[in-house]
Amino acid sequence: MPALSPDLRKALFSLPQKEKDQLLARLVAQDATLVEQLTFRLLEGDDALETRRHRLRQQVDDPVRGFHQTPNDLLHITRQLQQRLTYHAKITGDTLGEIELTLRLLTNVLRHQPEATSRLHGPTQPLLQHLAKRTQEVLKAIDKLHEDYRVEFAPAANELLPLLYASAAAPLARELGVPVRW
Repeated sequence: MPALSPDLRKALFSLPQKEKDQLLARLVAQDATLVEQLTFRLLEGDDALETRRHRLRQQVDDPVRGFHQTPNDLLHITRQLQQRLTYHAKITGDTLGEIELTLRLLTNVLRHQPEATSRLHGPTQPLLQHLAKRTQEVLKAIDKLHEDYRVEFAPAANELLPLLYASAAAPLARELGVPVRW
């Protein structure tokens, strides 16, 4: 993004307030992410974050429990859900919610889809690689948090890791250096 020259910046700030407001509204409207961030911050109430988390929790719980034709279908759904979690964090700044829901997503996939995660072969390999990599990434994200939050996430991480190592993703997780116990 190009920086404003000092002269243009000075001229911009000297515009009448009404004109500045119109320019601001036009600029904000061009960025859908910024519009949603501002909607969250300025218009949604105090319960908005928990409401959004609850909706995402339902989305994370429902699709991974169903029957999937192929491991690739499950991988596709898992990636879509992970993108929603990342977008949620981008809009709300809710890093803790993203970590909590990612742990929940990975645990649900490993718990409710044993047929797709029990054998390491051609069709399941991309799914298992994704699960091992996402586990590694979420553990790194937890490591960056304050110690109090790490203690809070320890039970969920310790629920996920045995499931990961009981699945066919175990060799991939070992290769990535994912711990057996958190």
